[in-house]
Amino acid sequence: MKARLEEIKAQALAQIAAADSMEGLNAIRVAVLGKKGELTEVLKSMKDVAPEDRPMVGQIVNETRSAIELELDTKKAQMEKDLREAKMKAEVIDVTLPAKKSELGHRHPNTIALEEVERIFIGMGYEVVEGPEVEKDYYNFEALNIPADHPAKDEQDTFYITGDILLRTQTSGVQVHEMEKGKLPIRMLAPGRVFRSDEVDATHSPSFHQIEGLVIDKNITFADLKGTLAEFAKALFGEQTKVKFRPHHFPFTEPSAEMDVTCFKCGGSGCRFCKGSGWIEILGCGMVHPHVLEMSNIDPEEYTGFAFGVGLERIALLKYEIDDMRLLYENDVRFLKQF
Repeated sequence: MKARLEEIKAQALAQIAAADSMEGLNAIRVAVLGKKGELTEVLKSMKDVAPEDRPMVGQIVNETRSAIELELDTKKAQMEKDLREAKMKAEVIDVTLPAKKSELGHRHPNTIALEEVERIFIGMGYEVVEGPEVEKDYYNFEALNIPADHPAKDEQDTFYITGDILLRTQTSGVQVHEMEKGKLPIRMLAPGRVFRSDEVDATHSPSFHQIEGLVIDKNITFADLKGTLAEFAKALFGEQTKVKFRPHHFPFTEPSAEMDVTCFKCGGSGCRFCKGSGWIEILGCGMVHPHVLEMSNIDPEEYTGFAFGVGLERIALLKYEIDDMRLLYENDVRFLKQF
């Protein structure tokens, strides 16, 4: 039995020395010291040993177990040390290397244009307000002097949710909300997203943005409107910019006009950008219709006002000389990085 124990010890120590992984080391521990291990089988045969020899054999068994356990623990500690050193070596940080550069986003061309417009009008004393994108028919049409049989209410142009609820087609409804508050005078700017049933092309989209302006006060005239928009055009496109007003029709303003600005590419001499005319149409405007004031409980005999509306995308397209509106929404990084 002594020879058998020496053989088990020698084999176990040799296997431990050759082990190259924690899994292999655990397998040796189970094979030698486990419940069905070789050393345990030897202990089970102690009943066959003469009583006088059992103390000596028991001592040899214990010495063998201790030697194997010590070698297993030593080998395990060495493996753990080697693994830790290898991990630390792999995770070494060279503080002299340049840091990884984070890719940061930046403002969209629409946002840049909107912030510039807001800055101009805030400097004139205007307040920026917001309104709901899901709107009632009354605020989107009726309160703006657009009767039920008006072509603008045709479902071909408007996204109706119910008979009375729709996705707003213009930001003009925000004016009505502000006028109904009864806090006069009013100097407001209302930017926001609007929706119309249009096919997508270079100049149209079913979802785009408008900027609506409104002034209500005593003794407001068309001259105030012209002066305000002339200053706006100069601040946006340059001091040399001139404006021209053409008669037009909007149900909620009377008189109404469309405003052109001199082409900022050719200075008004005519080029491809302005199609040879020297002028570029930029917005619609007019004096607030007396009936619109009355529907919002404002006395048209005491108060007058003007309103104007401009497409945000139109400003961005003109200012940055973009010839296709779809580029603003395709999220092409190569395009957006230019801004």
